[in-house]
Amino acid sequence: MSKMPKKTAKNRSKKPSKQPADGASRRRQVTFLVVFIVLLAGSFSVLSLHWVNDHVVEPFTAGVAWMSGIVLDLLGQDVVRTGTVIRGSHFAVNIENGCNGVETMLIFLAAVVAFPATWRWRLAGLGLGVVAIQVVNLIRVVALFLTGVYLPDLFDTSHTVIWQTLVILSGVALWIVWANRSTQSSGARTEAEA
Repeated sequence: MSKMPKKTAKNRSKKPSKQPADGASRRRQVTFLVVFIVLLAGSFSVLSLHWVNDHVVEPFTAGVAWMSGIVLDLLGQDVVRTGTVIRGSHFAVNIENGCNGVETMLIFLAAVVAFPATWRWRLAGLGLGVVAIQVVNLIRVVALFLTGVYLPDLFDTSHTVIWQTLVILSGVALWIVWANRSTQSSGARTEAEA
């Protein structure tokens, strides 16, 4: 057996860190957080304006009711849609603010815009994310209507606890997936440019 040389400072190899310097990383994190909070506060402030609610949010919510009504009709529910109300023979629901997916979209939009990525990547994320959030919300409205028809005792819990949580978590999960892919995409570009 041969003797192994003692590890000295000379023969210890340090792996190069792929992480940015602590100061730069910290600065990016703080910038993200500040921009995210400003965008979120600004968008929710605009959303609270009566004119925006009456001319943007209400028509959008009526569109959510219209699409949900189409799906419910396909499922044999034979519903009538009036504005934001979906009415069947045994149950009716009014889609109000907070149930239209708008708040989740705003959280997602603020996070995507605040994240350090190319504008091309951000726009792609915004487009796909908004559609995905509205698909989840459509499933939510249809499921809640069907819950109201067939399991009315579970409607309130399904509405306020289960589905509200699922819609918000879907927006957060979408952002995490998007941010990870954005980071991987920018890392691949950086390595290709080197």
